[in-house]
Amino acid sequence: MKATTTPSTSIPVAHNAMPPPSAASTARSSRVAPHSHIKGLGLNSEGLALPDGAGFIGQTNAREACGVVVELIKSRKFSGRALLLVGAPGTGKTALALAVSHELGIKVPFCPMVGSEVYSTEVKKTEVLAEAFRRAIGKFRHLPRSCLRIKETKEVYEGEVTELTPAEAENPLSGYGKTVSHVIVGLKTVKGTKQLRLDPTIYEAMLKEKIVVGDVIYIEANTGAVKARFSPDMGDETYVPLPKGDVHKRKELVQDVTLGDLDAANARPQGGQDIMSVMGSLMKSGRTEVTEKLRKEVNKVVKGYVDQGVAEVVPGVVFIDEVHMLDIECFTYLNALLESPMAPTVILATNRGNAIVRGTTDVVSPHGIPVDLLDRCLIVKTDTYNREQIAKVVQLRANVEGLKFGSGVLERLAEEGERGSMRYALQLLTPASILAGLAGRNQIEVEDIGEMNELFLDAKASARSIGSDGGFDGGRK
Repeated sequence: MKATTTPSTSIPVAHNAMPPPSAASTARSSRVAPHSHIKGLGLNSEGLALPDGAGFIGQTNAREACGVVVELIKSRKFSGRALLLVGAPGTGKTALALAVSHELGIKVPFCPMVGSEVYSTEVKKTEVLAEAFRRAIGKFRHLPRSCLRIKETKEVYEGEVTELTPAEAENPLSGYGKTVSHVIVGLKTVKGTKQLRLDPTIYEAMLKEKIVVGDVIYIEANTGAVKARFSPDMGDETYVPLPKGDVHKRKELVQDVTLGDLDAANARPQGGQDIMSVMGSLMKSGRTEVTEKLRKEVNKVVKGYVDQGVAEVVPGVVFIDEVHMLDIECFTYLNALLESPMAPTVILATNRGNAIVRGTTDVVSPHGIPVDLLDRCLIVKTDTYNREQIAKVVQLRANVEGLKFGSGVLERLAEEGERGSMRYALQLLTPASILAGLAGRNQIEVEDIGEMNELFLDAKASARSIGSDGGFDGGRK
């Protein structure tokens, strides 16, 4: 069965203006994130780092150390500990954390956060940390969010839609107009066909799903829920195979929920339907604190599902960047969370040296983290990149973003990265490509990089523009 797409229409654009993307291209194009090129740690079978593997350039020692941590996690011998990544800004700490989650598998949840997120005006700091830990128990990357995979066996009708005919009758509520009394749906599989007479509410659900003749669907017998078997943004050449077996069958369905979802659902009591209850729910804060007693009850229910074999708990990875932004209360609570039997893998990252622990006035500790938490961490240091490595990273990002370089551009960008920072060199790519496009070229030239330097400042140049009195000097050299 073929999924159709709407053809795009061309729109005239003004001279020197960038043409807008077509509807078809925007439907399929995915956002190019800063770490889209990272696919893993890039290690060989012996655990040694490849020079350029899985999108990683350099950081040989750090990658090999993270590979050992991955093996500890897979063998379930990393509980009660955390991985701490330390190094200068722009040295790949976030990329390493993401690579660890890739190595653990696509079904392992990855829940990133920044240390400053805990300072919320709605809930307590410790509550934000607890929520992050609960969300990381099974929130799938590229899949529906899940901490708990609940397996249910349901009766369903599945097949290719061969007929979709609504039957109309006189509206019983008024003498004018007609209403749908039922709908005739024909379904076909490899083994046979079946014609169903269904309730009009199922027809409404099929209209919402935009189901037409030729689509492959399944209908739950008990609830009447209708699901299509194809993605709305599939290409013209994508086909869905005809289902096997009978139209009416018993099928095992997997429902994915997170521990955080279960906590939130049980923390919000359902009010009445009167006007005061409705107004009261509107006035309540958007976030609800979950008590430790409720979490223990949820854990007890989840454990029961796991013991019955109808659910699977998938622990994931919590990545806390800028961990030095946490205060002494959060660090103390973090110690307790690490000892929880349902704790996910915890990866911390910081670019601080010796610093005062936030929330204290005189406690100075390495990386701004209390010593008792540091004792629980395996600490991995990242190294700064040299010019050759910066050139390789820039070329890799250009390939990911589909950009082409003219003669001498890569060397110029590597020089800019060494003088300023690698992040600054990478940030010049897209603006320079826009400049090249406006000039009618399909590749970036050296003059585009020079013009970018006139328009934008790197962090070091911006710091040099600050006067001795601490104010901006207005551009004086």
